[in-house]
Amino acid sequence: MPAPATHSPAHQGPPLGILAVVGCALFIAGLYAVVTFTGGPHFPGPWESGDTMAVYFQNHSRAALVCAFLQFGAAIPLGIYTATVVSRLQFLGVRAAGIHIALFGGFMTVFNMAAASLVLWVMAYPGIAQDPAILRALYYLAFAFGGVGFSVPLGLLIAGICIPAAFLKLLPKWLIIMGLVIALLGELSWLDLITPKALPFIPLTRFPGFIWLIVAGFKLPDRRVSATVENAGGRGQ
Repeated sequence: MPAPATHSPAHQGPPLGILAVVGCALFIAGLYAVVTFTGGPHFPGPWESGDTMAVYFQNHSRAALVCAFLQFGAAIPLGIYTATVVSRLQFLGVRAAGIHIALFGGFMTVFNMAAASLVLWVMAYPGIAQDPAILRALYYLAFAFGGVGFSVPLGLLIAGICIPAAFLKLLPKWLIIMGLVIALLGELSWLDLITPKALPFIPLTRFPGFIWLIVAGFKLPDRRVSATVENAGGRGQ
């Protein structure tokens, strides 16, 4: 008769689910500052002219500044989430490259999110919007950091969590499958650099990805079950 599983002390670290909720809330609040649902002025898309971009930032620099402030703040809990989830996976017995891929993807996501926010802050600075050519160049730089620069590494973060968690059965199967689909969409968003038809892959990665990080943060165990890890030893972690 097998011996019952024993539980180790809990992993010491900030709560993953709460970190993801805070990061998501700050990011969405930043979007709310510049996105209108009432038919008023809207944040310009990458397909719009430099003059349209200039008019928006000349008249709505305050909204852009608030967006930059909140989305820069959103990068902080996501960075802490990345460091904590990698530490927890190591604590739970993962010894594979996947956690280092997650670390790389998460930190790249955070750095690019922060860079996009800081470029947006520059665009909202008085006088910048008076030069449409400079403003348009800054806009595309912010879009690159916050678009493909966000979705591709976010996919790596999610895949780096999913695959080791699948081997050790640390997350529900449905959540693993959902994560792998989001990760695939994130990598496909890379195509946006050569064709605008791939643009939808960015929001299809970003918003479901936030939801996935929240759910995974609450679902990932914080205690190592000795029997489970011993039985899983030798598998492709």
